[in-house]
Amino acid sequence: MSESSTVFSSLIHSRRSVRKYDQAASFDHEAVARALELATLSPNSSNMQLWEFHRVINQEKRDQLAQYCMGQNAAKTANELVAFVVTPQKWKDRAEMNASQIRHAFEGREDATAKRALKYYEKLIPFVYNNDRLGIFGFARKILSALLGIKKPMVREVSKADLRVCLHKSSSLAAMTFMTAMRAEGYDTCPMEGFDSKRTKALLGLHKDAEITMIISCGKRADDGIYSERHRIANDEVIISH
Repeated sequence: MSESSTVFSSLIHSRRSVRKYDQAASFDHEAVARALELATLSPNSSNMQLWEFHRVINQEKRDQLAQYCMGQNAAKTANELVAFVVTPQKWKDRAEMNASQIRHAFEGREDATAKRALKYYEKLIPFVYNNDRLGIFGFARKILSALLGIKKPMVREVSKADLRVCLHKSSSLAAMTFMTAMRAEGYDTCPMEGFDSKRTKALLGLHKDAEITMIISCGKRADDGIYSERHRIANDEVIISH
């Protein structure tokens, strides 16, 4: 095992979901900034980067958000809270951003690869991301996908609900990068899904179409901050080779 893999393994093994932080310990908010900068480098679907990371540093807002997190100790004792948010309403700007990048990268080229890459962001992305409130467009895409899939391999997850899942998967990848980076900084985290999304969206001033993937608390673990020993299902039950 290389030195770098040993370091990474140590980070993963030492990362725990900490339920209570030491409020007397010093905390460097710049560590959160650095970790979030690394989170922006996370892999995401089609490089659309339809995410936002909302830092709640202000004590009054933090206390309020902790209430919206159902009063969890992980939220009440944290030095900072970070909301990972998906922003589907920004898809047109992101698609154009990527198309512009493709035009620049393939400038002067008219080959099939260049045309296919540009078509992806100018045609396919709008086709998949354009949705109505009732999800009718997505339902029509689902039918089309099923018909085309009769004779050839076809992506089946094309509905409005499927797209929502896709965006939250990308946001979750960024969240994991963030938590690992925070551990490398010497701090602890806890991802939380139990919160009042309506009140939290209002507190953060989020767009009506934005959704919160999770809220991550940050701090230094207290002596009693981890409630039990880590336990996992046996590897041979979940790691399956074909």
